[in-house]
Amino acid sequence: MLRLLMISAASLALSACVAGPSGRAADAPPLAAVPSVDVARYMGLWYEIARYPTSFQKDCEGTTAEYTLRADGRVDVLNTCRFGTKDGKPRSAEAVARVMDGSNGARIFVNFAPIPLLAGDGNYWILYLDDGYNQAVVGEPSGRFLWYLSRTPVISAEVRARLDAAAVAAEYDLGLLKETEQK
Repeated sequence: MLRLLMISAASLALSACVAGPSGRAADAPPLAAVPSVDVARYMGLWYEIARYPTSFQKDCEGTTAEYTLRADGRVDVLNTCRFGTKDGKPRSAEAVARVMDGSNGARIFVNFAPIPLLAGDGNYWILYLDDGYNQAVVGEPSGRFLWYLSRTPVISAEVRARLDAAAVAAEYDLGLLKETEQK
């Protein structure tokens, strides 16, 4: 048991090191997720439009995330990116996620590690979701991660303005965003 705790602590420390700097000010108010999400409706393929740079997505373009609801209520996650360019060699990472109790589907814990980690308040918070479940802004309380997601690989300037406004309202720094090359 002690060994498992030590590995978990080391994994958490490592994840803090591989993430970028916080994109939210230290004195920003607590992060708020959307009031509720119909998890079944959220399932399916999402294209990454922009993100905060992270070491685990270095040289990733053409990035997608696919979510599949499992019979046990958890979610299978398949993240795929293309190395170097949108036409590069694909590489994928699989995870299992679970909705955090009391979050109405808006806060999720995604675990890519081979061992279970402490879930806390979740590491995938849906900060904005349009009524049609076509675009989303996802972040987490530390402010080191931010993703713009869409059901389509390209979005209009109007949709982009809504995503930017949602990120600014959550006090994220738009200057840290990296655009993702898509189709």
